[in-house]
Amino acid sequence: MPLTARYRPDPQILQLADFIADEVEPARFPKLTIRHRDQRHAARVGLDGLNDEEWAAHLGRFEPLPQNLPTPLALRYHGHQFRHYNRDLGDGRGFLFAQLRAEDTGQLLDLGTKGSGETPWSRGGDGRLTLQGGVREVLAASLLEAHGGETCKILSLIETGESLVRYDEPSPTRAGVMVRLSYGHIRIGSFQRLSSLGDRVGLGRLLEHAARLYHPQLGDTNDLPGAFLEAVARALADTAAAWMTSGFVHGVLNTDNLNVSGESFDYGPWRFLPQCDPAFTAAYFDETGLYAYGRQPGAVLWGLRRLAEALAPLDGGRPREDRLSGFSAWYGAAVRRRLLRRLGLRSLGDARDAALVRVASAVWSDNPIGFERLVFDWTGGLAAEGRAAASPERRLLRPESLAAWRRALEGYEPAAPERLASAYLAGDRPCTLLIEEVEAIWAAIHNADDWSLFHQKLAEIDAVRRLYAP
Repeated sequence: MPLTARYRPDPQILQLADFIADEVEPARFPKLTIRHRDQRHAARVGLDGLNDEEWAAHLGRFEPLPQNLPTPLALRYHGHQFRHYNRDLGDGRGFLFAQLRAEDTGQLLDLGTKGSGETPWSRGGDGRLTLQGGVREVLAASLLEAHGGETCKILSLIETGESLVRYDEPSPTRAGVMVRLSYGHIRIGSFQRLSSLGDRVGLGRLLEHAARLYHPQLGDTNDLPGAFLEAVARALADTAAAWMTSGFVHGVLNTDNLNVSGESFDYGPWRFLPQCDPAFTAAYFDETGLYAYGRQPGAVLWGLRRLAEALAPLDGGRPREDRLSGFSAWYGAAVRRRLLRRLGLRSLGDARDAALVRVASAVWSDNPIGFERLVFDWTGGLAAEGRAAASPERRLLRPESLAAWRRALEGYEPAAPERLASAYLAGDRPCTLLIEEVEAIWAAIHNADDWSLFHQKLAEIDAVRRLYAP
């Protein structure tokens, strides 16, 4: 097989597999049709040279990659789901298939699946993924990455030739199997499980493993539980800021969906905001709005407190919530940095940047302008006034809001003036992923097997990525 020197297998999970995972067999599918392969990220781990037959063999039939995991592993974990503790959790329709080192960063990256068959944790489910669900996750991960968020990448989506029956969408519906490229699969719920079971030795081993791989900056410390908790908190504060400045609603921020690396993954029924609405929810079953857009930072902090409790047996039985006291400051700093990045502006210092965030929040909240439209119209700050003046939504800004926004932008300079002439910004509309667009993309696939809207949207998203790329 044409693997390049960039292929660097490193199945570190085998050090822990005996107490956090179960060996499983992948499902056998009647027909494999590649619908999406991310060559850019495949190149990071040396898989870009695979032909389609080899791609399907390894990422559809899950034939082991050389010198990697000999058998897929379904990971075990517990978690709080909508604040209720659930012990009956684990990878129910996916598994860890391989671990590889990224050529550019040296990070350990996981190939994890979704829709690859039943496991001991399927809880009566069929272990499958709808093709529509796979399409949605490709789109969401792509746009979050384009905005600069730390997120899993969808390396592969393959249609499997099966038909599925689902209660929450028209059935029968087409099936797919997806492979994520993720910076780890260790969740807050992974620690909760071992803590709940009273496995102090296993808990310590998992802590050392996760700290070494996902927070190597900690090095040798005499307070690893506390230092690790703070590192996870800083990473997840940044992730929450990425969601908020992208108008992204994850949907289901249970503790089994929070990765201790800080990377976004396991999205619920996600949405991107049409207009700013703190009460906006993505999941129809989130009846109390627990995971509404405006409550996401608080939900992350709640999950971090559960991690503190889970680590307590390693630290004299006391949850180290003192290590979480800086969360608000870390989150605020990340919001400032990420909003400036989205607007393509240089910092003017914390005080001015914080004022810009406050005014932006007020403009979004007090006017019916599209969330992404405000960013698009004003990327480059006052240097973009011509673009903003021509915007079809300028009339949606109240005069006092527009005046306050212009005052807040005074003195800010474009971080990369040459990018203001990009083809994306020369267009007349921002790249969005509103529910109507996602449904139209799926309708074309479902009704006519027409993937053109899907590929067109990915091309638009890539233009956004290039605009923001370092």
